[in-house]
Amino acid sequence: MNHDKSPSTDAPIVQLEKVNKHFGSLHVLKDIDLEVAAGEVVVVIGASGSGKSTLIRCINGLEEFQQGHIQVDGNDLVPYGKAAKALQKIRTEVGMVFQQFNLFPHLSVLDNVTLAPMKVRGWSRKDATETAERLLERVDIADQASKYPSQLSGGQQQRVALARALAMEPRLMLFDEPTSALDPEMIGEVLDAMRELAHEGMTMMIVTHEMGFAREVADRVIYIHQGEIAEEGPPEEIFDSPKNEPTRNFLARVLKH
Repeated sequence: MNHDKSPSTDAPIVQLEKVNKHFGSLHVLKDIDLEVAAGEVVVVIGASGSGKSTLIRCINGLEEFQQGHIQVDGNDLVPYGKAAKALQKIRTEVGMVFQQFNLFPHLSVLDNVTLAPMKVRGWSRKDATETAERLLERVDIADQASKYPSQLSGGQQQRVALARALAMEPRLMLFDEPTSALDPEMIGEVLDAMRELAHEGMTMMIVTHEMGFAREVADRVIYIHQGEIAEEGPPEEIFDSPKNEPTRNFLARVLKH
């Protein structure tokens, strides 16, 4: 473990039992069992098309699943996403940062960050603005508050997206390959902001191809192969002595580059 916190004895924040997801005839997730404890940083790795982004998207209800059970912070998601109240609660409590930044182009950086707390949580403009300013400072972009997304670099936009997700005071942060759309020189600044969150004890699930980052921040690494959890464990175990051949083959490929 790479950051200073003790494991939680509470119920897990995320719990998946025998989760199956199909896109037509394609079986994308196969009997996924997974728990994530409060304060834990779980990094999900695997080849493109292995199901890792789908897994993350099922956890906050962006994708429906067909069999199994998902519980997030005590809220139950059911197959085919029929529990609308649970879904609304989960989306309020779970922050998500995507590959694409999904900022509102017609709103300033500050307004992008204040919008959801005012609309969803009912905060006053004053409270939302104070929080937004603090978070923009935290991701080192406070000096860009009055600009519009089109005036920012990709790395800056992704840090605004991170501040926007944090403004809702989430219990869990999900990251779906947050650096994959960035130019190489901008990746570091986003990873630095995520590192800080990990050190502060935020519960995080991160899908990434950044193996050095995974080794550094993860409490646990999960390797997904063809829709199944093929291997999981502490980063030093997965990267230095993987048990399964698919894991070894995958790491040999990605660590070569």
